[in-house]
Amino acid sequence: MNFTTEQAALKPVLIQDNTFRDGHQSVLATRMRTEDMIPMAERMDEIGFWAMEVWGGATFDSMHRFLKEDPWDRPRILKNYIKKTPFSMLLRGQNLVGYRNYPDDVIRAFVDKACEVGIDIFRVFDALNDLRNFQTAVERIKTNGKHFEGSICYSLTERHMGGDVFNLNYYLDKCRELEAMGADTICIKDMAGLMAPYDTYTLITALKQEIQVPLHLHTHCTSGMAPLTCLKAIEAGVDIIDTCLAPLANSTSQPALEPFIVALQETEWDTGFSLESVLELDDFLEGILTKYHEFIATDKVADIDVGVLDHQIPGGMISNLKNQLKEANALHRLNDVYAEIPKVRTELGTPPLVTPTSQIVGVQAITNVLFGRYKIITNQVKDMVYGLYGKTPTPVDPEIHKKVLKGYRRGKTPVTGRAADYLGPELEKNRRKIGNLARTEEDLLTYSLYPSSGKEFLKYKYRVDE
Repeated sequence: MNFTTEQAALKPVLIQDNTFRDGHQSVLATRMRTEDMIPMAERMDEIGFWAMEVWGGATFDSMHRFLKEDPWDRPRILKNYIKKTPFSMLLRGQNLVGYRNYPDDVIRAFVDKACEVGIDIFRVFDALNDLRNFQTAVERIKTNGKHFEGSICYSLTERHMGGDVFNLNYYLDKCRELEAMGADTICIKDMAGLMAPYDTYTLITALKQEIQVPLHLHTHCTSGMAPLTCLKAIEAGVDIIDTCLAPLANSTSQPALEPFIVALQETEWDTGFSLESVLELDDFLEGILTKYHEFIATDKVADIDVGVLDHQIPGGMISNLKNQLKEANALHRLNDVYAEIPKVRTELGTPPLVTPTSQIVGVQAITNVLFGRYKIITNQVKDMVYGLYGKTPTPVDPEIHKKVLKGYRRGKTPVTGRAADYLGPELEKNRRKIGNLARTEEDLLTYSLYPSSGKEFLKYKYRVDE
């Protein structure tokens, strides 16, 4: 069916481009350098994206640890070339861009500085979907007059949405809470590519009846379902989807933009984008990416991980599992670890498998397989069971609770309040610890998030030898 030009303008689907963040994080282990973004930045600004994701997630870690770039410089530099398109970042709530919950003084300082260097839209999520972990970050986002995109991590205990935990009412309730919290948009964040197309249609249709703010869908192509999922979401009325330019799309990344431009052309959802302009960017990006070939996975012919349809373990988590087992000369135990993960996940309160809970569950599963069940318990598991990451979707198994907190330094009785309320201020303590090596507030925050690697980066940055 063809639509008139007037009809086509009624409901164009909006596009967030993730090429400069999640695209290369998913495909190139977050190794793309700022210098390789600059040559195409002005042309990206002309495409018409709703926003461009340029920061957050693993970029802060990878930039200072591996690329020896100051993470704070990237959005500031790109703003010189991208003047019309808003910048988005992924913020892990009270985790910020690290791997533990940080106290409120660090959260406030980080968000304020992120606003200062050029972030306009903050996609905030929490690994446990405990919205109390949003509170401090959201207060600072709003105070700075920036856009708060509340995000819910999509997770399953069965092959499709439903069951006793992650059912339709679970997501409706969480999204209602986000809207009440003041979310400007709400994102369903499908980090493992588990959303099935018809489940998505059901969810988005129900949310559009309940939620007044625009809905945003973020998914990955890990299972191969993402393009179908996005199309059904569009049909159900989703307002925004995430895509990447083709060279950094698909596989474990987001769907490619280009097929959507063509598929939606002359429909009521027509993006209005110039395919020719995007194809020119694709050619340019292909040339840039030749230098990163060593980071592109070549261990499988298949472009998708069909196994995720069964075991539901995110691609990034699988990579970590394999690397850790290799280091222990135990790669042959991978299937045993796959079988152990759902058991550990259930016992620890059914957390969604996303950073940092995916690492917490994965490492404990490995130690269980290699050394016996809960013979060795990681500090992160102890902290999570105690409540320092927030409230888990289901209660922790009582027997596991006893084992984990036996002899724990904080006690045997978990806390039930907002996790950060049990963390004391750190910023001034860190200022004294790092001393003159931190010459700016940005340096102090880098050290506060990553005390070990952050300190090494600052020594490199200022050419300081000890």
